[in-house]
Amino acid sequence: MKAFREAMSWIIPILIGLIIALVIKQFFFQIVRVDGPSMQPNLQNNERVFCLKTAKIHHGSVVVFDANGVDPQVSVKTDYVKRAIGLPGDTVSSKNGNIYVNGKKINQDYISKSQRTTGTGNWTLRSISVQNSWLKNNGATKVPKGEYFVLGDHRSVSNDGRYWGFVPKSKIDGVVKVPSWTGTKTTRENVNKEWQHFYDKYN
Repeated sequence: MKAFREAMSWIIPILIGLIIALVIKQFFFQIVRVDGPSMQPNLQNNERVFCLKTAKIHHGSVVVFDANGVDPQVSVKTDYVKRAIGLPGDTVSSKNGNIYVNGKKINQDYISKSQRTTGTGNWTLRSISVQNSWLKNNGATKVPKGEYFVLGDHRSVSNDGRYWGFVPKSKIDGVVKVPSWTGTKTTRENVNKEWQHFYDKYN
């Protein structure tokens, strides 16, 4: 009995710790590894960031979502990291490197002018849905209720909503926050800020 009690004295704390860790990961936050260059210059390949599961998604928030069932090329759970550009009910279009949400030019100061004009393209939701043969919402003019339209910051290489459509809220794990020990002050702000000035100041 003494040996059993001694064993339990260290087994029980370990089990409690594991349960707490699982609850935190399931409901509050987890660490996510960025895979690929699609969010450069603000997030780098293999960079590790926090995913806050309870954070509200704003225009401009960087989100983590399961691409299985969203991107037709993905058949197993795969985390994608992209920026939420269109929220439910929004119209989204792109012209000459500028992106318009509900007819207003958005603030894209998180990427340079050359990065905005290289690879973004000129389109509306309807035109890209038809051009890229979206399996769902082909011909859509607005972001559907309960779904989001996302883009990568590195537009010329990003596999994002332009090619396969919208991301259901149920697929989104949370909002990305970059810890203080990675990236630069500028790149951290470009991901972490709340984007209250999402719409361009000149509109």
